[in-house]
Amino acid sequence: MANTRACLIFLAGLFVASIANANEIQGKVTHVRDADTIEVRGIPIRLDGVDAPDKGQSGYWEGKDWMKQNYSGRLVRCILTGKKTYDRWVGTCFGSKGENISVAVISAGWARDCPRFSGGRYRKYETRRSRSVPMKKYCR
Repeated sequence: MANTRACLIFLAGLFVASIANANEIQGKVTHVRDADTIEVRGIPIRLDGVDAPDKGQSGYWEGKDWMKQNYSGRLVRCILTGKKTYDRWVGTCFGSKGENISVAVISAGWARDCPRFSGGRYRKYETRRSRSVPMKKYCR
């Protein structure tokens, strides 16, 4: 029993290490947390350089619903930066048609550019509605 347990712990460590060293993950979106965080094959991915409302903020539910409608259960490919924020890996994700999901959610008005982390690369995709999303202090 102790050997089985030790083996399982070792294998779990290898799995986490493989994600940490991998620069890409592909699979179905298994869960949508909000408009800037999805789970791919159960692994949480935070969209790099995107700022969306958190739970309790205006637009949270609408943005989450938009993301679910457009990406839940669908195949995506995410290029990871190697960084983590809380329990989430940071990355840029692409839909099955090759579209950048960050651009899509910002263009739809449910998130905005987070220049501290994006370098301003998504600013040109902001709309009137996306600019109404209050920017978090950590994005400035």
